[in-house]
Order: sequence, then C-alpha cells, then structure tokens
Amino acid sequence: MTADERFVRDFREMQEGRPDGTRNEIVTGPVADWATDFSHLEEEWAADPYPIQDDLRERCPIARTGRFGGGWLPTRYEDVAAIAYDTDRFSSRSIIMSNFRPPREVAPVGGVPPISSDPPFHRDARRILLPAFTKSAVGRLEPATRAFCHSLADGFAGRDVVDAARDYAQHIPMRVIADMLGFPPEDGPRFREFVENALEGINRPPEERMERMALLFDYLLAQIRDHVAEPRDDLTTYLINAELYGRKLEPSHVAGTMALLLIAGIDTTWSAIGASLWHLARTPADRERLVAEPGLLPTAMEEFLRAYAPVTMARLVKEDMTWNGVEMKADDWVLLSFPAANRDPAQFERAGEVVIDREVNRHAAFGLGIHRCVGSHLARMELRVALEVWLERYPSFTLDDPAAVTWAAGQVRGPRTLPLRVG
Repeated sequence: MTADERFVRDFREMQEGRPDGTRNEIVTGPVADWATDFSHLEEEWAADPYPIQDDLRERCPIARTGRFGGGWLPTRYEDVAAIAYDTDRFSSRSIIMSNFRPPREVAPVGGVPPISSDPPFHRDARRILLPAFTKSAVGRLEPATRAFCHSLADGFAGRDVVDAARDYAQHIPMRVIADMLGFPPEDGPRFREFVENALEGINRPPEERMERMALLFDYLLAQIRDHVAEPRDDLTTYLINAELYGRKLEPSHVAGTMALLLIAGIDTTWSAIGASLWHLARTPADRERLVAEPGLLPTAMEEFLRAYAPVTMARLVKEDMTWNGVEMKADDWVLLSFPAANRDPAQFERAGEVVIDREVNRHAAFGLGIHRCVGSHLARMELRVALEVWLERYPSFTLDDPAAVTWAAGQVRGPRTLPLRVG
C-alpha cells in the first residue's frame, strides 16, 4: 500500500468510522411530538424552528428522540452551556448527528480536528490554527473580500430580482476560504457539493455517504499533492509543514482540518449572510435605519447572529448517567442548539425579537466552551463586508416572493434560495 493509499484509508476511517462503529437507521417522516420524537431534518424545522424550540423550552426543555439511534435536544441556554463546557461526560468525536457513530478509538483526535477533538489533544490542535485567524490576519483579507463582493454586485446589473443566497451569500465564503487554503477559485461549485454531502446528506445510507464523501477526500488529496510539489504562502502549505509534539501532523489531521475549514467555513457564513439579508428584506424599518446609520451595522450584525444563529453542534454521551433529570445512555447524541439558547428569555430580554441596537448581547452563535469557533473574526469580517456592500449597492430591496425562500435542513440553517427584488 502506497503512502497516498494509506492516507486515503486513514482519512476515510476517521470520517466514516471503522467496522466496529455503531450504525443506526435514520427514521424520517412527520414528527408526532417534538418532545419525544424530534428530528432536525424535517421541513417544518428547517422552515421555522423557533416556535418548536419555544414550546419545548416551556414544557420539555430537554427533548428526546429514538431516531438516529437515540438523542437529546436541550433548549435552555443554561443546559446548552453546561453540556458545551462538560468535556468529562460529553465527547466531540462526532459533531454531526447522523445514522453512524464512529468508534470511541477515534478520540481524542476525531475526523476533523480541532472541532472533533477532546481534551487534552484539542488545545494543542486548536493552537496550530490560531495564527491564521487573528484579527490582524483577518484584516489583511478584508480588501480582497470587499472587492469580490462588489464584483458579484456588478454581475447583477440590469436584474430586477437577485437570488441573494445562491448568487451572492454563498460565493463570498467560498472565495475567502479558497484563497486562504490556496485552492482554485473556480472550484466553488464543487465546494457547495461537498457542503451538501457533509451537512445535508446525513439521511443517506452510510455506504452512500462514504462514496459521496470520497469526492471530498480525493479533492483534498489532490490539493495536498499539489502543495507538496509546489509550496506556497497559504494555509494548506502551513498545515503540511506544521508540527505537533515534535513531528509533522498526521496526513489525516491535515486533511481533516482542511475539510473542517472548507465545509464549516463556507456554510456557516453563507447562512449568516443570507439570514441577515432575509431579515432586512422583510423588515423595512431596520433596513432603512442601517442605511441611514451605517455605524450601527456592527451592533446589528451581532443581533442577527443571535437571532438567526446558523449552527447546532452534536456531542456523544460518554457513559450512562442521569443528567438534569433525564436518563442518558452511552453514545446517545446530544444536539447543542445554539439557536435555541440564543432565544432563551431567561438569558436575553425580548429574546424572540430582533433588536438591532441591542447593547448587551453575549450570544452563543459561535458556540460555547472549548470549541468556540476559531474563525469568529473571519466570519464577522465576511458578514460585515457582505452587508456593507449590499446596502451600499442596494439600499432598497424587498422579498420578491416570501413563499419562494427555502432554508437548509440539518445542523447549519440558512436560506438556500432568497429571491430579492432590487430594481
């Protein structure tokens, strides 16, 4: 077996698990009772999860389900935070709730370090990434990001209706991440396919998921080969040369981190930009105020992140236990709904409202605990620049057809079609 073949084998095992992993059939279909049968894959959840979360928070703050082999959904901020900080009893070795649980042996590294890593490995893996995501490093990316946003808007000339999700929001993080990793910018459409396979395709049989994920593995392998042959000043070359514990990173670590940056770095920001534009299109008073008071945008942006937080992360229960009155079993899933936590009235005043001048806003959109998003500075920059450019170019816009707006199902929620009338 060649080194490349070993790399592909190791990476696939880390992502999809070895034969000793636990597989369960996903049960789909209408939810009878969200307190006992929840599913974040259903259209009702994708379209508007907030009434469901509010109802659960009142009558059953830790919902359960038999789907996906069994799982739990806390909806109160204090419960979400407690689990996020509790690395002794909850593992991050798989952060996407699906019909497969990787074996415990993949911990503490996981398939996409550092987000899939448990302590103590997590801390050291996270430190490797920090230099690339400081405020100063992100600041150097802003001029190119702004120019790209304007180039997208230039392409809309003469159009009365623009799909702000498909034609604007998704392309911005695709270009930024491609530039950071040193990937060809024209590969953007492939990145969307990778995202959908990883985050929205979890209802497929594990074997089919493995085949689809192989497309990502093969792409990353080709990029690594190219960067080994021709090193350059980008994040891929940096990861290839990075050392941990006195030796270079394992190939599966390099590719897993690249996969994390490619998938999570695109979908989360794409979703946040789209949700913010959706809100402004349907709330003229907020849009008009931001056009008149552009200095308010950073504050408003934090409120959009709170109210429309795109990300929900999963954990796996380590051992059988009673936790806050519920009987959790080893390898039960726990969905950490940061969107639900962000709308908890016990944590935020007027939690269900979008208050664009909210002064105190310690939201959890970027997560809580050791896995708080390492790319938060980057995401904020992309969101701010995308909104600044859009409002500059289109100070007046509305939803062309509210019924035509669609939202992604799964653990990253944001608009996938968002037709806006701009002319």
